Amino acid sequence: MSAAAADRDRQVSEPGMFALVIHSHLPWLANHGRWPVGEEWLYQSWSATYLPVFATLRRLAERGHQGVLTLGITPVLAAQLDDPHCLTGMHHWLGDWQLRAHEAAMIDAGGGAPGTASSTESLRALGGYEHRQAAAALAEFEAHWLRGGSAVIRPLVESGVIELLGGPLAHPFQPLLDPRMRQFGIEEGLEDAKLRWGVRPTGLWAPECAFTPGMQDAYAAAGVTHFMVDGPSLRGDTTLGRPVGETDVVAFGRDLTVSYRVWSPKSGYPGAGAYRDFHTYDHDTGLKPARVTGRTVEPADKRPYDPARIDAALDRDVADFVGAVRERLRSESARLGRDALVVAAFDTELFGHWWHEGPGFLEKLLPALAAAGIRTGTLDQARRAGYVGEPVALPASSWGSGKDWRVWAGDQVADLVALNDEVVSEALDFLDTREAAATERDRVADQVVREALLAISSDWAFMVSKDTAAGYARDRAHKHAHAMREIIAAARAGDRRRAARLAAGWHHADGLFPALDARRMPAAAPGNADYPDAGQE
Repeated sequence: MSAAAADRDRQVSEPGMFALVIHSHLPWLANHGRWPVGEEWLYQSWSATYLPVFATLRRLAERGHQGVLTLGITPVLAAQLDDPHCLTGMHHWLGDWQLRAHEAAMIDAGGGAPGTASSTESLRALGGYEHRQAAAALAEFEAHWLRGGSAVIRPLVESGVIELLGGPLAHPFQPLLDPRMRQFGIEEGLEDAKLRWGVRPTGLWAPECAFTPGMQDAYAAAGVTHFMVDGPSLRGDTTLGRPVGETDVVAFGRDLTVSYRVWSPKSGYPGAGAYRDFHTYDHDTGLKPARVTGRTVEPADKRPYDPARIDAALDRDVADFVGAVRERLRSESARLGRDALVVAAFDTELFGHWWHEGPGFLEKLLPALAAAGIRTGTLDQARRAGYVGEPVALPASSWGSGKDWRVWAGDQVADLVALNDEVVSEALDFLDTREAAATERDRVADQVVREALLAISSDWAFMVSKDTAAGYARDRAHKHAHAMREIIAAARAGDRRRAARLAAGWHHADGLFPALDARRMPAAAPGNADYPDAGQE
């Protein structure tokens, strides 16, 4: 135990344990558009979230802290953080950010009335602030990220400051997935993490926290000991992890009472007036000049963003959150008659990309919890410490709207559900009947699987259901399906040269997961049951 950890244990005065879980994910964006949807999304998230959040964790590691939080990173995001094309693009984007900030600082005339966020005076002040932010981000990137994200993340794992959660390759909605492809994705995703970070995770954040009965057996077979679900999946009783079915695999549930203090569209902290407004842009510079001001204030009337207001706002919200955690630990421990666990879980991208001040919130929160006498730890530490109750029959669920599968299996995405079924069936049929000897690596088969996985990403259905770049999402799903099908068609026609050329061409754009090997796809089992029907509206 480190000195920092020993000091923290001596200061614990509250019952139970608090676990902060953050989940990092973006779909594969490299080589598939830039703006308004595409690589810009990656670079914005990288600069606003990944740079400052990982810098915070590095500083905590340097001070000897351990078990600070549980961090999920999907293989598809990890691939982009290590990808040479993305690293070069990110470096250029940071330089462009500085140039845009400089332009704002030198602007002659803004478009708004005096005192508003788009006034000349406000934009000039914003330009100076943004230039300092961009310079700091560029220095951070050049000092720590030029060799890729793995060089940043691996020391955090090795030092014990975080527990790492893995996930399946390319983020599929697993309940609707053929069991063979599901098992392949889990195994390959965990092995991908081991290759990048030296550790094969035993914890897992399933895409969309989606579950269907029986998946626990696949998790157990892959060596997974615990995973995340949303609170309603455990009927709201999230104060202990629960073994699922007849396995020892433990489901931990998100405590909505605490989590919604931060992440609620109606009352969450990011909506407070002093914080930066995510949706208001100065379109000439691409910068965000306004503070929230008020929930009903029109963009043209919003006040200028003022960094001097932020420390007081963060101190207020950190104190409120710590108080909510303390009260929840006390009340739930009293109700159980034993120490309770409280798990707050969020998308990592909330902290910076969606909520500009989010990294500052984390920086202040983590020591504030310790100062309040609250024990913090990771999910694996909670499992090992016995924060586990009786087994549960976990229902079909997700953390999406309605806590069911409607976002990914509803009528509005029926075409994508059908496409996904077709893509997986065609890919598996090709693997089962291809002529290549099983003992030889087949780059054509590898790319068929790679494109199939990209086609069935859960992100595409989410973007359609939520009407966020639905056209882009459908285009991506069909583009990867087309890539897979034209490779298969050439191979089935006996034109091996063309199949290889097509596979290599698509690999140039979609070359993630270089260790992916189609030979490891589980063999078809006679009498293998179809996946369960969604049963959701």
